Amino acid sequence: MLRLGLNLPHSDGQMAGRTPRWADILAMAREGEALGFDSVWISDHMGFGDPEGEWRGSWESWTLLTAIAASTERVMLGTYVTCAPFRNPALLAKMAETLDEVSGGRVILGLGAGWSEPEFRAYGFPFEDRFDRFEDSLRIICSMLRTGTAHHDGVAAQARGARLEPRGPRPGGLPVMVGTAGPRLLRLTAELADHWNGSLRPIGELEELLGRVAEACQAVGRDPATLTRSAEVLVRTLPANPDVPPDERELVGPPEEIADRLRAYERLGIDELQVQLRPNTLEAIGAFKPVMDALRR
Repeated sequence: MLRLGLNLPHSDGQMAGRTPRWADILAMAREGEALGFDSVWISDHMGFGDPEGEWRGSWESWTLLTAIAASTERVMLGTYVTCAPFRNPALLAKMAETLDEVSGGRVILGLGAGWSEPEFRAYGFPFEDRFDRFEDSLRIICSMLRTGTAHHDGVAAQARGARLEPRGPRPGGLPVMVGTAGPRLLRLTAELADHWNGSLRPIGELEELLGRVAEACQAVGRDPATLTRSAEVLVRTLPANPDVPPDERELVGPPEEIADRLRAYERLGIDELQVQLRPNTLEAIGAFKPVMDALRR
């Protein structure tokens, strides 16, 4: 059955023009859990735009996710997605394992290489070698999560006997999700990851990309069916602000119609959808209930 995740707001202006405070984010996470969402997700950014000009800042994702873990009971918890070049990979593996312990085994470690050069530059992270850093990070993190240690002498990151102790509730390792569309990272996803994410794309484009995911799996001798596949969707549950042009990617309409359009992703081979509501508010979560009911029927 198609699983649904809830993408929570984390940046200036993301709550119908307002900045989400911790009380807002906590209330939305708890409401999503009560409504029946399978997971909640926080994106990993320092901010968006030009740090020297117009800028929308963001709360730090791992701090938020840890607080959500201690404040919920059932939902899975994911980063959508952690920018691997922002953090030391061995430390990131420790962070994920520790949060898995805190949450009772509910963490999905989403990873990506990052894309916003102004964000990298402003906070002092190298941008040009981010794909090398991502590959080294993925190899170190997956080794630590699955074997408890990592020995890796990479181009951009190294680990020399880094140990993951103590272990959390899943000694075999928590799931690693990679968000990517590029050939190099698709190959790495097929080789090392448990879960692939196609981000926010039209369903036709996503279908073509799923073909490339299958080809990447076959190239490394992996059954494509063993790789979980997910994507993001925008769903409008409350009327749009007439002064703000609607996003053409939004799913709109009666609950049964929206539910059927979500099922189209399942028919395509998607296992989970990360839903970003429009507006991204507490009230919009409640308004999603008829869609959830229609999906269950």
